[in-house]
Amino acid sequence: METFATYLIYIHATFGSIAFIAGFIAIITKKGSNNHKISGIVFYYTMLFSALSALVIAVLPKHENPFLFTIGVFSSYFIISGYRALRFKKPNSTVRIDKIIAFIMLITGICMIIYPILTTGKLNTILTIFGSVGIVFAIRDITLFKNPKKLQKVWLKLHVGKMLGGYISAVTAFIVVNQFIPGIAGWLVPSIFGTAYMNYWFWKLRKKKTKLT
Repeated sequence: METFATYLIYIHATFGSIAFIAGFIAIITKKGSNNHKISGIVFYYTMLFSALSALVIAVLPKHENPFLFTIGVFSSYFIISGYRALRFKKPNSTVRIDKIIAFIMLITGICMIIYPILTTGKLNTILTIFGSVGIVFAIRDITLFKNPKKLQKVWLKLHVGKMLGGYISAVTAFIVVNQFIPGIAGWLVPSIFGTAYMNYWFWKLRKKKTKLT
């Protein structure tokens, strides 16, 4: 079992490294171009496998880690829902699976906040921040799913925001594991810069939409 866990950790790290590079290429290349699409697909699958392998590692004997498990769910949510957002540009898209994904994130987000309180009697700053972010996104998704017309209008914003959220997770893991930035700052700095870049893209999308109207 320990040998299996070791191999799985190597696989997790390898896919995570590829996702880190592929995601960066997808960000810097022209949106909609072949390079963006190819690098985006590579990022999606490698990041997804990396996140899912983290879930398995976190439940293996002697490797039990509720913290790693919830972060794995958090990353998987952004990657899967971000990729599926591409479907919403078509009218009357089925959202049954998307609702399930959103509810899983909602429950996980609540657990990320409550679990440390139940086990240690204290809030965990990192889990509380990431859990709160997950809850906000999940509630927004559930609300949007009730309005198909609005969902179709904001599909690109959802795609960009969620995929950038997934990439922020990849960068955060890379920095924390390699201890490039010590302490809690290593967890928060990528989110700060990533959120700023995300807002920049949302501004560009609003500006483009204004020109077309």
